[in-house]
Amino acid sequence: MSAPHAGFSELSVLAAAERTLTRLRQVDGHVVTAESCTGGLVAAMLTHFPGSSDVTEGGFVTYSNTMKQKVLGVPAKILEKHGAVSAQTVEKMAEGALEASPLATVSVAISGIAGPDGGSVEKPVGLVWFATAMKNGAVISDKQVFSGSREDVRAQAALHAFELILQRLG
Repeated sequence: MSAPHAGFSELSVLAAAERTLTRLRQVDGHVVTAESCTGGLVAAMLTHFPGSSDVTEGGFVTYSNTMKQKVLGVPAKILEKHGAVSAQTVEKMAEGALEASPLATVSVAISGIAGPDGGSVEKPVGLVWFATAMKNGAVISDKQVFSGSREDVRAQAALHAFELILQRLG
C-alpha cells in the first residue's frame, strides 16, 4: 500500500483497524495476528494508532511452512495434505497464535495467494483463507477470492480480517 495511491485500500483498512481497536476496548479484549500473505499488514494497521498496545498483543508473520510449523505449531501433516492455503492450516495458525499470547482473547490468521503468480486451478491467485479463534471458543474459518493486483488482494484480505474480528467480538 503505497502512500501516493492512498485510495480504497489504505484508508478503508485504517478505518477498519480503528473500529476494531474501539470494539476491543469496549469488550476488554486483546488481539493477536498470524499472517502469511499479508506479511504483517493487519498488525501494522492496528499499531498505526497511538495507544493501540492496550488491546494489541502482537503478530506473527509466518510466510514459510517451516515458520508456520515452528512458531505456530501447524502440524507438518496438515501442510503436506492440505497446503499452506487451506482452512486446516489457518485454523491451526489461529490456535497457535492464541496459545502463544497469554493475554489475547481473539486471534486472526490469514494465508493466501496474493499473486501475481503462484495460483492454480484449485487455488487461484486471490484465494485467501482466514480463521478466527477465541479463548474458550470455537475456531471459525472463512474463504474469499479477491481480485486485482497483489497490493489489492493484500489490502482486501486485511480489510476482511478486521470484519471477521468484529463479527467475533459481536
